[in-house]
Amino acid sequence: MRVSRPLRAVSRVLLVLLVLGLASGCSFFGKKKADPLETLSVEQLYERGKNFNETGRYDDAAKTFDRLVSRFPFGPYTEQAQLDQAYAQYKMNKPEDAYSTVNRFIKTYPAHKHVDYAYYLRGLINFGREEGLLERYVGLDMTQRDQAYVRQSFDDFAALIKRHPDSRYASDARQRMIYLREGMAQADLNVALFYLRQGAYVASSNRAKHILETYDQTRQTGDALAVLVKSYRALGQEKLADDSERVLKLNYPQHPALASEWPDWRSNWWKLLPLSNRGTNSFTVPDPKN
Repeated sequence: MRVSRPLRAVSRVLLVLLVLGLASGCSFFGKKKADPLETLSVEQLYERGKNFNETGRYDDAAKTFDRLVSRFPFGPYTEQAQLDQAYAQYKMNKPEDAYSTVNRFIKTYPAHKHVDYAYYLRGLINFGREEGLLERYVGLDMTQRDQAYVRQSFDDFAALIKRHPDSRYASDARQRMIYLREGMAQADLNVALFYLRQGAYVASSNRAKHILETYDQTRQTGDALAVLVKSYRALGQEKLADDSERVLKLNYPQHPALASEWPDWRSNWWKLLPLSNRGTNSFTVPDPKN
């Protein structure tokens, strides 16, 4: 069967158009927008991540610094990027990631010029750890929570002051340690008062002595002495009770235990109400700067 000349011409045109269409289609689908995380220089990547941190885009900052470290595993920008990544993770409320990142930095670069900031940030991470949804909404203060993170934060700040006493972060770390020490003393006092109320007088006296030996010169020492007096009286240890009362009168002459029934258990019932004691932590946590 013979095909007419005009039909062959049309067929050729359609074939050419089909080939061109396929070629352009492949070109369209094959083109990908370049990922800046894969193409920027180390300097540009660092500036990009730093800008994200400064503008509060911490998730983008963490991703940028993570890619920088992967692409450029060595160099001053890489070292600083790990610190900035830990800060971004801290601000994102990812304490486990932040703590892991800053610990890795300290172990890898113990002589880095900003290692004092790393110790400071490590203390901040534990200082500000969230304790979970229930505790957040019930409003428990730090003295009613597990003290593991509190003690770890105290030790982290102590490590900073020991290794870098002249650091610009040392003064703030000392203030936080005072606050944490007061909190740990109060936590032990809470336990001592619980034992006292339950009639476990040996346990309450032991916990009170621990407060006096470990947290001297805190606000809780007066109450600890009062617990000792109560516990020793209940145990029939009159001489020890008298000695403790003498010290209490000498140092805390206005303590309520000397003038009335103490502690007043009824005055604490409101602490069981949700949101009743939120905001007890009045310590302002400034953003760390490097």
